[in-house]
Amino acid sequence: MVDADQTFVIVGGGLAGAKAAETLRAEGFTGRVILICDERDHPYERPPLSKGYLLGKEERDSVFVHEPAWYAQNDVELHLGQTVDLIDRAAKTVRFGDDGTLVRYDKLLLVTGAEPRRLDVPGTGLAGVHHLRRLAHAERLKGVLHHLGRDNGHLVIAGAGWIGLEVAAAAREYGAEVTVIEPAPTPLHGVLGPELGTVFAELHREHGVRFHFGVRLTEIVGQDGVVLAARTDDGEEHPAHDVLAAIGAAPRTGLAEAAGLEIADRAHGGGIVVDERLRTSDPDIYAAGDVASFPLGLFDARLRVEHWANALNGGPAAARAMLGQDVRYDRVPYFFSDQYDLGMEYSGWAPPGTYDEVVIRGDAGKWEFIAFWVKEGRVLAGMNVNVWDVTEHIQNLVRSRARVNVEALSDPHVPLDSLAP
Repeated sequence: MVDADQTFVIVGGGLAGAKAAETLRAEGFTGRVILICDERDHPYERPPLSKGYLLGKEERDSVFVHEPAWYAQNDVELHLGQTVDLIDRAAKTVRFGDDGTLVRYDKLLLVTGAEPRRLDVPGTGLAGVHHLRRLAHAERLKGVLHHLGRDNGHLVIAGAGWIGLEVAAAAREYGAEVTVIEPAPTPLHGVLGPELGTVFAELHREHGVRFHFGVRLTEIVGQDGVVLAARTDDGEEHPAHDVLAAIGAAPRTGLAEAAGLEIADRAHGGGIVVDERLRTSDPDIYAAGDVASFPLGLFDARLRVEHWANALNGGPAAARAMLGQDVRYDRVPYFFSDQYDLGMEYSGWAPPGTYDEVVIRGDAGKWEFIAFWVKEGRVLAGMNVNVWDVTEHIQNLVRSRARVNVEALSDPHVPLDSLAP
């Protein structure tokens, strides 16, 4: 058992940090647990911000990881609205940015997450330009979508990734006009490739979303602080009352970089380099969630995963590793999305260029199917769309690395669980 006099510090108050604190107590750690969060809200989950909460279908309190009283009840010292601006690895201290208070740690966990990438074009300072990462962003955007829907207003979204598409779906449900601007040839091109990207494009077109592919937003036009239009590099001008920048997120590595920890290059997604135990280049410092770049032997790759499941599972794994338990973080990447009446889950990793073909089981035209990304007969990833209770079978196929019969893979009458050894 870890000595009761030890102090474990967690920097970052999102899902990963809150679940790490919970796990430390559940595993019997009796020392100090200090959780530092730069937001004034208690730790919360992010998926509802672009889904149920944004749509007004979930209450604000439903997004929080724990009840506010949980932290005191479990002797977790929660510091809200506080930042850490320095890690002194030699002294094993962190410094609060507001008053310079030093806190000594025995083990330190960095779960600083990611931040939205900013548009680098004229007009981004206008009041009608939005980002979506934090609860405060979602609260503001929910009000914006309500007004746009009521007044038949126009929302322009820069970026056709998951956040862009989920907000597009929410905006259409509110009744707003929506235009999505995307440099790639299809939505979700870097994640799903062109084969499935076209499926999502058709879904949104059926709900009235307008797409402009192969172009970039170059200017947001406004007057007296109000957004009027968005211009693209093909010379077109698109009506807009509000603009959402949904062009991805960058890992918040500044604190780790200043401390001299190893950082992955941007070509590999950036992030703090960790080993399979989620330990950084300093043996007493760990990292998890969006900010961590971890090795996944299954794909012979180093990944940084910006999804809910990675925070949910990574925080507890890091906590157990901090306690000296034998941890090997090698979960199959997983994420989900809800758009209109379409629900999907994705397991695995198969960016464009890594697979030979996409095999469809079911009817993609009716939004009820499973897609498999296959290389040399092996399943790299699978996505179930409005087909449920198959995630475990898909992940077993991915993990097995076994060659499968492609005809059987595409046949809905062949049980998935019969294809993995």
